[in-house]
Amino acid sequence: MSTDAPNQDAIADEWAQALEEQSATVDPNEGAPAFDADHTPVHAGAGGAGSAGAPSQDIQMVLDIPVQLSVELGRTRVPIKYILQLAQGSIVELDALAGEPMDVLVNGYLIAQGEVVVVNDKFGIRLTDIVTPSERMKRLSRK
Repeated sequence: MSTDAPNQDAIADEWAQALEEQSATVDPNEGAPAFDADHTPVHAGAGGAGSAGAPSQDIQMVLDIPVQLSVELGRTRVPIKYILQLAQGSIVELDALAGEPMDVLVNGYLIAQGEVVVVNDKFGIRLTDIVTPSERMKRLSRK
């Protein structure tokens, strides 16, 4: 596995370069840290740490809780008989239009939208719109 380490370093360098290019166009005070495929922050900013021990320890416990982050290209509803007829090369039409922003979901809840980026033949997503907490509550009440 020692041959994978140089390749991993090259991939990490290319992602870092892409993130640097992005940060050159984005206000550093607005962005959040980016994450690599290992769920590790690519760069960590200096946040405002709490003054006393208990509140900052509580937030540290929450920060380590794993969540499922997924990016949704689109959706469709089809009957089971159609699913059974699918084969290699079949095309499934989705409700999303080409070039439309993709939904970013955490544990199934929409938190942002973004656009696809490709670095070293791997896909990533650049967040273009973050859903505000009040908008999230409105969406929850509609369900």
